[in-house]
Formats: sequence, structure tokens, C-alpha cells
Amino acid sequence: MTIVSVSQSSSQPTADRNSNANTDSTPILALKQLVARLHKEQHKIHDLLSSLGFALRSFNNLNQFLELIPLMATRVTDADGGALVLFKPNGQVRLERLHCQDSRQSQNIRKALEMAINAVTASLMTAPKIVPAAATAALDDQVSRYLGSDIQLFGTTIFVKQSERGRLYVFSSKPEYTWTENRQKLVRLVADQTAVAIENDELTAELRKKERMNRELEIGAEIQLRLLPRQCPKIAGIALAARCQPASHIGGDYYDFIPTNCHPTSEAKLSGDTPCRWGIVIGDVMGKGVPAGLLMTMTQGILRAEVPNGNSPAQILQKLNQVIYAHLENSHRFITLFCSAYDPQTQTLYYSNAAHNPPLLWQAATGNVKRLDTWGMLIGLDAQSQYEDAHIQLHPGDTIIYYTDGFTDAANQSGDRFDEENLIRHFYWACQHCQEPQAILEYLFEQVYRFTGSANQNKDDMTLVVLQAN
Repeated sequence: MTIVSVSQSSSQPTADRNSNANTDSTPILALKQLVARLHKEQHKIHDLLSSLGFALRSFNNLNQFLELIPLMATRVTDADGGALVLFKPNGQVRLERLHCQDSRQSQNIRKALEMAINAVTASLMTAPKIVPAAATAALDDQVSRYLGSDIQLFGTTIFVKQSERGRLYVFSSKPEYTWTENRQKLVRLVADQTAVAIENDELTAELRKKERMNRELEIGAEIQLRLLPRQCPKIAGIALAARCQPASHIGGDYYDFIPTNCHPTSEAKLSGDTPCRWGIVIGDVMGKGVPAGLLMTMTQGILRAEVPNGNSPAQILQKLNQVIYAHLENSHRFITLFCSAYDPQTQTLYYSNAAHNPPLLWQAATGNVKRLDTWGMLIGLDAQSQYEDAHIQLHPGDTIIYYTDGFTDAANQSGDRFDEENLIRHFYWACQHCQEPQAILEYLFEQVYRFTGSANQNKDDMTLVVLQAN
């Protein structure tokens, strides 16, 4: 009896414990299922965001990437749909992409969004001074209004270089749907990826534009170099050397050797077999790049048409000034130009200066260095400018350097300029120790490069022409 009693009494607590165990296991099982579901959800979100990151790295077409944005924002937040609205540089607001889980709902959502955008666009046209923040708030109000109060809506801004470039909206029609902090963060993350894609696309476009411009500049520089003399002509009584070192692809420095009209053939002129008079000019267009290059080309064309007529240097400058001024009035672009004409028969150099750096003459007989200068204003400054002529007789060994201000303005790391005093000193030494114009030219360029050291010695174009009487 006792055994049975014990047995009976002991069986009752066992049943109770089993019942309590089943009761206790229900919330545990539910909790495990919830954790498993959340874990699965996290994996899904992680995979979606990883896919979006892969697309950002892989897609070369921005439009293809933007197609994914509303879809991804919808999926990571378990919403019904998403819309990407972009602000264009011209002020236009445009619905870029729309995604709806329910295709039947898509048409109504699109219509509501377009009506909201049209309303905001109309207000921007009537009040163009609305600040971006106010325009964004107005867009949010209109979108919320046209979608209706039954739609749970969240929107975030797409910032590109601290500028508002659009809005990403995500919505749900489920009454129990709420925009938790985590869901909002996920939408902002997708918006940030969108901003990166837009900025990358613009940087790529800018890079391609620069590459095209650089290629065009290279072509322009090649054309310009072809316009400059390829080699110095042989002229009776003198020897020449010349070099132009542009600061950029296309420079504003110019030099030329132009024969006057005479009866012998061009081949005879270039070989020096006939004592034709030669124009020797050097100039500097204020500025660099394409505008300076184009103006230099125009100047060259005018001079090559005018110099062969045999007019004096002052008359040539006056004619050039009238034409340039007529084309460039109020352009704030001017030219300095030194125009000279060498007559082999008399070994006389006739010259006139339009505010250019005066060439330096080393006289072999005395060892003195003097400037060749006359009074004259910049080309293109005043249509009525007058210029004066001067001339000098050259003797064997006399040496002249024509140069642009790139030489004297070249600066070292301390900011000190090479200046005219240094140029005169080195020129004086070169005339005493160098045997030919080319050696003088090489020596003077070398001295400028040594002076500037590791500094950028080509902040301005540098051109040098050396003339030496035989």
C-alpha cells in the first residue's frame, strides 16, 4: 500500500511538471522563431545592400543604377514601393524612377507623384528665389497630400557635394506599417549610395571633358608650332637662332621671319642667295591658352600679309593695331610686339616697338650692351596709336637678343625674378665666350633653368631669338 501510495503521490507532480514545461516552452519557441526570422531578415538586408554596392562599383551607366534605387529601398524596408525624384541643374524637378510591389497601384501612385511635382514646379516658377530647403519641404507636403493620408510615407534627401540633388520616397499602404528608426536608416543608406553614384557619374563626365579639352589643346599646340618657323632662314650678313618654350599647351608668344617681296624665287630667298630685306618680329599676347593662341595666329596672318609690302616697321605696327583693335575692341586682350626689318645690302636694322621688352644689343667693338627701343603703345589698346621708327648699323660680331617677359619674370622658389639685370649680365658673358647664336641661346636658357631650380620655370611662355652679324 505504501508503495502504491507513494507511486500515486509521486505521479501527480510529474504530470504537473510536464504541463508546466509545455507552457514554458511556448514563449521560448516563439522567441527562437522571432530570432531566426530577424536573423533571416538581417541576412536579406545585408545581401540586398551588398548587391547595391556591387552595382555601384560595376555599372558604368548611371541610369541602370538608378533603376535599382526605388526597388532596393522598398525591399530593405518591406514597404510597398519607392520613388526617386531628382532636381536638375536647370531647376526642373523630375520623377526619375518609380517602383510598386502592386502593379495595379503603380499607375495611381505615378499620377499622384507627377501632380505633386507639377505643383511644386509651378510654385518655383512664380517664386524663383525659394531656398532649396523650402522647396524640399513644399515637395514633401505635396507628395504627402496627393498620395493621401492612408499612405505611410518617408522621404530623405540625396546630397551631392553638400547640395540637395533629389529626394528618395518610400511608402506603404498597410495600416500597421510604421517607420521605425532602423527602416529610416536603411532608406538613408540607399540614398547615400545614390548620391555616390551621381557624383561618380559627374566626375567621370568631367574627366572625359578634360581629356577631350587636353586633346584639343594638344592639337592646337601642334598647329601653333607648325605656324612658327620650323627653322631659321639663311640671311646674308647675319646668323640666327630661335626657340619658343610655351608655358601650357598653347602659348601667347610669337616670333617670325618674313621676307619682303622681291623678284627671286622663295627658294633663293631662304638660301640667302639674294639680299632680300627680312622682317624679324617677336610678340607676346597677354594671357595663355586658346584665346592667346588664336590672337597670336591672327597677328601672324596680318603680319605675313603686311610685311612683304616693304613698309617701315612703324607703319606695319600702325596697320596691325588698327586691324586688331577693330576685332578686339573691349576684349581686354592686348599684344606687345617688336617689329624689325634687316637690310642685308646696308647691314642696317630698322625697328619699331609696341611696348614689348626692348631687345638687347651687344656691340662687339665696344663691349657695351644697349636696349633697342622706341615709343609706342600696346597693340589693340587705342585705334589711333602712333609708332616711331629707328635704325642701327650692325657690324661683325654685333649680337641682338629678342626675348619675351617669360625670361625676366621667371622666378625661383624664393619668389625672386630672373629680371633684366641678370639677363644682361649672362648675355654679356655669352657674347664674349660663345661662338655662335645657337650656343648663346642654349646658354641663356640654361641660366634661367638654373636660377629657377625646382620651381616651375614655365609659368609664362619663354621665347628667345638671337641675331648675330657676320
